[in-house]
Amino acid sequence: MGTESNNGHGCCKSGPGYASPLEAISGPRESLIYVTAVYSGTGIEKPDYLATVDVDPNSATYSRVIHRLHVPHLGDELHHTGWNSCSSCHGDPSAQRRFLIAPALVSGRIYVIDTKTNPKAPSLHKVVEPADVIQKTGLAYPHTSHCLASGEIMISCLGDKDGNAEGNGFLLLDEKFNVKGRWEKPGNSPLFGYDFWYQPRHNTMISTSWGAPAAFTKGFNLQHVADGLYGKHLHVYSWPGGELRQTLDLGNDGLLPLEIRFLHDPSKDTGFVGSALASNMIRFFKTDDGSWSHEVSIPVKPLKVQNWILPEMPGLITDFLISLDDRFLYFVNWLHGDIRQYNIEDLKKPVLTGQVWVGGLIQKGSPIVAVDDDGKTWQSDVPEIQGKKLRGGPQMIQLSLDGKRLYVTNSLFSTWDKQFYPDLVEKGSHILQIDVDTEKGGLKLNTNFFVDFGAEPDGPSLAHEMRYPGGDCTSDIWI
Repeated sequence: MGTESNNGHGCCKSGPGYASPLEAISGPRESLIYVTAVYSGTGIEKPDYLATVDVDPNSATYSRVIHRLHVPHLGDELHHTGWNSCSSCHGDPSAQRRFLIAPALVSGRIYVIDTKTNPKAPSLHKVVEPADVIQKTGLAYPHTSHCLASGEIMISCLGDKDGNAEGNGFLLLDEKFNVKGRWEKPGNSPLFGYDFWYQPRHNTMISTSWGAPAAFTKGFNLQHVADGLYGKHLHVYSWPGGELRQTLDLGNDGLLPLEIRFLHDPSKDTGFVGSALASNMIRFFKTDDGSWSHEVSIPVKPLKVQNWILPEMPGLITDFLISLDDRFLYFVNWLHGDIRQYNIEDLKKPVLTGQVWVGGLIQKGSPIVAVDDDGKTWQSDVPEIQGKKLRGGPQMIQLSLDGKRLYVTNSLFSTWDKQFYPDLVEKGSHILQIDVDTEKGGLKLNTNFFVDFGAEPDGPSLAHEMRYPGGDCTSDIWI
């Protein structure tokens, strides 16, 4: 691994990113964010796009969309993105963090976007067509993209072209973004797929399991969970070998495990996964015999509610992240509407250090009310920003390198948005920024920052995942 640096930046003798997570903390403050913005499924017949947002408080266009790169097709549902190279390539001076990989979850296209030529106005470099992916691998519904130290790109795919979960696996693209094949060994594909993270010093990759595309693309149906169309497992692979070594059954405590992160320190053999439906943060770890185990780390109690489709409402943990120094863990409850900060320095005893309400189904003005054990009803107090009522619930989050600013979007997936927050589809998404106390802990809404995707030129759009040009704590992996 390359270690030469210059003020936290890779210098002329190093590759992209940073030599270590702690070095990344002293990297430059973010000035731009790239955000996937979706029209698919909203009723607006326009292509999805990558929005460039100015997040430099000294800029005249602060807190505004300054560029939109529209993809050439309709109906893609741009979702998560990743880089062609990150800090895992830091020791390779020939590598450049130049291209943002943007898989389209529904259409199966994979867009390669050049962000280096003009960071404020990215351009489309290449399109990998779904027919090519299906013909060579049988894979469809691409989701998470990570770069590998080899220069290849690995993308988790959630099913086959017909939306069956059994057809999922991991797609490899070569350095020129040509379809290379599958990563996992034949016969080693998981039943369900979603997110993944690798920890090379422990020769391990672990993936999660959302559900069958044939089910989740139609909206959420509780019966589909009972029918076995959603996951509750972690899949442990040899890295980089691609052999499925172990499957962890999370049971009812781990229904719909979505995002997964190891601790950033590559020597650590532990990490977390957010279970959406059960609304538990689950810690996984290596045991003395070299196998992997898990435990519920942070439970979120479902709320008893009135005037909703069910008598109890799960928090629905849809995203989380860990600060680069591995001190704080942040997660969102998309339905309840709060963002939480936990100190995880004692991994076995996380401590709640911050909480802020920025939306949700039980905010004041909603017909839905929460009911305490003593029968008293309550609703959350959600502030307006710049005269605008906050819509939806907190969904994707991204943290600044120094850990002091947390950015928040509110769209999950267009079909689910339409089901749970119809107002979000009608009026559009927004991005918020939360100020973080990194010493004692604490979260506070920044009222000077508000990006309103309800005011976009082609009509309201749905903002999802965010990336900084220089990398961030959910895209970079250290080796």
